[in-house]
Amino acid sequence: MRQDVPAAWPGRAAGVAGARAKRKARRVPWMIVAACGLVGALVVIGAAAPILAPSNPERGALGARLEAPTLAGADGRAHLLGTDHLGRDVLSRVIYGTRVSLTVGFAAVAIGGLIGGTLGLVVGFRGGWIDEVVMTVADAQLAFPFILLAIGIIAVLGPSFPNLILVVGLSGWVTYARVLRSQVLSLRRREFVDAIIGLGGSVPRIIVRHILPNVASTFMVIATLELARAIVLEATLSFLGLGVQPPTPSWGGMIHEGRDYLDSAWWISIFPGAVLMLTSLVVSRTGDWLRDMLDPTLRGG
Repeated sequence: MRQDVPAAWPGRAAGVAGARAKRKARRVPWMIVAACGLVGALVVIGAAAPILAPSNPERGALGARLEAPTLAGADGRAHLLGTDHLGRDVLSRVIYGTRVSLTVGFAAVAIGGLIGGTLGLVVGFRGGWIDEVVMTVADAQLAFPFILLAIGIIAVLGPSFPNLILVVGLSGWVTYARVLRSQVLSLRRREFVDAIIGLGGSVPRIIVRHILPNVASTFMVIATLELARAIVLEATLSFLGLGVQPPTPSWGGMIHEGRDYLDSAWWISIFPGAVLMLTSLVVSRTGDWLRDMLDPTLRGG
């Protein structure tokens, strides 16, 4: 009798795990739709900033400076998120800051994905000395705090929008290269690759037509996670004064400008900080959900 009792537990546990996996499978698509909808809304807000912003984000009114969120300010306008120390509308600056953050984020993902993805595919398939060189450079970059390297590069090249995109883009190529390299190494040993090589298939054709489709889902997940990291890194550099320069609005720069007014005008920093946190959270969670859906080892049954 006692020997039969433990035998029932694995089946029961498997049933519970299967039920949870089914419930999760029903929930995750709606979560992804909601998250993608929020990201799409941010893209629309950034693109339509001149239409949606209630006022010029760079034009101030000293008579209306440091006003709390109000519907009737000293200048006769509504300031739903208040005004900053120069009388500029915080809501307008947050909306225009969306354009800056998303532009830097998507451009950085494109640069990092192109460089890192290409290197990962090539070194994973070819191996040899080029693999050693690329992985040594990747390990060296990982061993050094990149924020310090970014500060040094921008300090030498000068703070500008193109330099910011370049630095943030170069910060993410290592992740693409290392992850895709490991997957390509596994695919390189598969029988279908040996068969194609035996039939005279060229290396570029094998990589483009047979290897790349098998790692595309992983690339999408990495790109989503890297987008959130790039947005936060841009805000960090702007907060330090090495990113987007005033008076151009950026979330990190707005947090920097409001740090001296947290006790009297908290809205200058809190609102852009909240939008930055929400954006990075939504984008990163979208990447996690995509990983759970696209990785068969994480589907739970």
